[in-house]
Amino acid sequence: MCYPQGEFRIGSRDVYLGDIEGCAFYMGADQFEYWKHTHLTIDVVPGRGAGFSIEAPRGVRFLTRSRVLEDWEITELERDTLSP
Repeated sequence: MCYPQGEFRIGSRDVYLGDIEGCAFYMGADQFEYWKHTHLTIDVVPGRGAGFSIEAPRGVRFLTRSRVLEDWEITELERDTLSP
């Protein structure tokens, strides 16, 4: 779901993944545990959005593509996470 700036309440267990076009992107901790070894690509494509998400009345929707990370990518992420 996509919310207008300032309308999403970030929980203590939400994981910040980065920014998309200047907007913060979060995922719930349980969902992150499932997807943490996956590269996600999030696109905006023509189509009907879901429910009350901000994109719904604009005639577009989000499409997420995924692939499992390669071993070298996982190693690099773990190294970056452990670095001071």
